[in-house]
Amino acid sequence: MAKRILRSPALILLAAAGLRLAYLASYQSHAAHRALGVIPFLFEPGNIAYALAGGHGFASPFRTDTGPTAWMTPVYPLLLAGVFRVFGIYTYRAFLAAAGLNILFSTAACLPLYLTGKRVAGEGCGAAAAWLWAVFPNAILLPVESMWDASLAALLGASLLWATIALAGSRRAPAWCGYGLLWGLALMTTPTLGVLLPFLAGWLAFRDGWKRPALAGAIAALCCVPWTARNYQVFHTLVPLRSVMGLQLWIGNNERTEQVLPGRLHPIDSQAERDRYTELGEIAYMREKREQAFAFMRAHPAVVAGYMARRFVATWTGGTSHPVRGLLRAAVPFRFVLLFNLLAAAGAVAGILVLYRRRSPYWFPAAVFPIIFPCVAYLTLASARYRHPIDPALLLLAACAFTTFCTDARARAAQWRLRAALTVGEDHGIDD
Repeated sequence: MAKRILRSPALILLAAAGLRLAYLASYQSHAAHRALGVIPFLFEPGNIAYALAGGHGFASPFRTDTGPTAWMTPVYPLLLAGVFRVFGIYTYRAFLAAAGLNILFSTAACLPLYLTGKRVAGEGCGAAAAWLWAVFPNAILLPVESMWDASLAALLGASLLWATIALAGSRRAPAWCGYGLLWGLALMTTPTLGVLLPFLAGWLAFRDGWKRPALAGAIAALCCVPWTARNYQVFHTLVPLRSVMGLQLWIGNNERTEQVLPGRLHPIDSQAERDRYTELGEIAYMREKREQAFAFMRAHPAVVAGYMARRFVATWTGGTSHPVRGLLRAAVPFRFVLLFNLLAAAGAVAGILVLYRRRSPYWFPAAVFPIIFPCVAYLTLASARYRHPIDPALLLLAACAFTTFCTDARARAAQWRLRAALTVGEDHGIDD
């Protein structure tokens, strides 16, 4: 009875929502309401939403009027603009609504996680994965502290993994069309998820032929056409999804990368860079930054390799490239977050090995999330927010490893009890 209750998706959803709402209540109680209505939105999504809500179109990622932008894809800024329209621009109510929306997305990710785990390794694995997500510190903190698309991206990442696994062997055309629409939404929200598309679609094509995955891919591409056409009309050059890759590559690969915080090099904080962005225009500015980054990478390969190694560590610790120092010296809450991230990373590795050794057909689509997706962060910037879209997959793999360990331990215990009973029987002269 207790096991059935603990495995209830409704209970897991309730716990996840309760933890996130409790953190929101605590967070807002320690800050001025006027500040909460403004400061969380003073980044690119909030600035673009401000322009949209004010009737200036998809523009001005730095609040100052710099004209149309393709800094990011449209879904999340449009959601924030809707929040501004309903609850007021830069108001405390808008903050609560935006945080509540993020909490809804983060909580909802429990469902595809549960369904994926149940299909991959049984109901116990599904429940364990959903519980891990419910209590995962990153998934509790980010919806409240970050007015970015991270929580929605995590929901989409979990849904893409579930849909990929659920579609294996399916011949239903509507389901494949829905899969393409899901990919289209993901690309219009978090384009970095697109690096997974060829691997997941390729796995489906390998199993079931290429026609249905090609249909889904075509639908996903069609979802991007209006945005790409808008970008071409505005910038007179091809910008399929977003323009910002050149800047991110430069921030992570220049002579000052390790000397100052990455934000100090960013136009949102640096007046000099903002002036250069305004002078050149967005596309020319991004092209210049990309060329500067490539030049530095060619001239200093050993330095870049060191940067990448540090970003690799920071990616899997949740943001720090010095995890030992963090565990020994940081405040207790940060130590807990760091330890949870390290355990999640180790659990993901263990989960991949478990599924591969058991010859599970699902080891490959689950493994590409932690293996392929972070490669962009190794080259550019690493933070907990950038990794968040694949965090549900990490916890699913960790749950697979944990439940397999528990199952094997119970089996070994049963064998020991049987051997002990047989030994006792032999000692008392009991035979067959």
